[in-house]
Amino acid sequence: MSTSHDHPVTAPGRVEEVAEGVFAYIQPDGSWMINNTGFLPARDGVTAIDACSTQRRTRDFLETIRAVTKLPVRTLVNTHHHPDHTAGNGLFTQATIVAHDNARPEMRLLGLPRNTGIWTDVNYGDLQLTLPFLTFADRLTLWVDELRCELLFAGQPAHTNNDIVAWIPERSVLFAGDLLFNGGTPLLLSGSVTGAAEVLENFVRPLGARTIVPGHGPVAGPEIIDEVLGYLRFVRETAVRARAAGLTPLEAGRECDLGRYAEWSDPERIVGNLHRAYADLAAAEPEQAGDAGGAVDMLGALADMVTYNGGRPLTCLA
Repeated sequence: MSTSHDHPVTAPGRVEEVAEGVFAYIQPDGSWMINNTGFLPARDGVTAIDACSTQRRTRDFLETIRAVTKLPVRTLVNTHHHPDHTAGNGLFTQATIVAHDNARPEMRLLGLPRNTGIWTDVNYGDLQLTLPFLTFADRLTLWVDELRCELLFAGQPAHTNNDIVAWIPERSVLFAGDLLFNGGTPLLLSGSVTGAAEVLENFVRPLGARTIVPGHGPVAGPEIIDEVLGYLRFVRETAVRARAAGLTPLEAGRECDLGRYAEWSDPERIVGNLHRAYADLAAAEPEQAGDAGGAVDMLGALADMVTYNGGRPLTCLA
């Protein structure tokens, strides 16, 4: 059965100093297009981690940085290409924009967010598509004065095909991007359910972060890894049973009991995630070998999420 979720009126973003000289900017309620960012001030400028989805939200983030330091943002890291993390790039006028090699073409292909009827309408403001112009393949080290910040590629499709994290080993702080959600339903439509689980087990967990800033939701500790892994296993197991029974992803989503995951925001993502899980399963079959991640009809999957939502546009409060 379809499950609705009541979104509260969103509170303003808030800044949290999660470790000495390391700031997270948390935007409630973490649902569609409402992401977290962060920043690290140094003597000669600021490193920011991700932009926001709208002109207003990105300006609020910049004002928050200016309340901590008047120095300009010199570096902007995009943890992946999705527009909730990148649409505001153009407002960082003095920053070198850094991302994974795959992010630049994906960002260009996707373009800026716009109102299409899939989500409730949003005032995105006056935005310009601004692509990263420093990209890397596997890892890159940023120095914030003498503080080391390691930008690490996840190594395979997970949330997307270009996920990177910002790992600050001296502070044991991880900016995880959308590899992790806290209190919100993860979205794997652009990546891989199987790959996301492997990345969390074999890439994120071994870092040993004590403090994790997820892409959406409150700051957490390492327990969030198991929370998200539990959901990924649930999606995978549901997909295996439903595909064997001949159900479509929409039918499978309607029939499955979300259990405790029904309390997470944006539960309609189960349908998109099942589309992706079905594609993962197809890609693992011998005749599909080499088709990493499998193909998904993105527009069809989004339309199915709307159908699951009772035919109503998905709630976006950005």
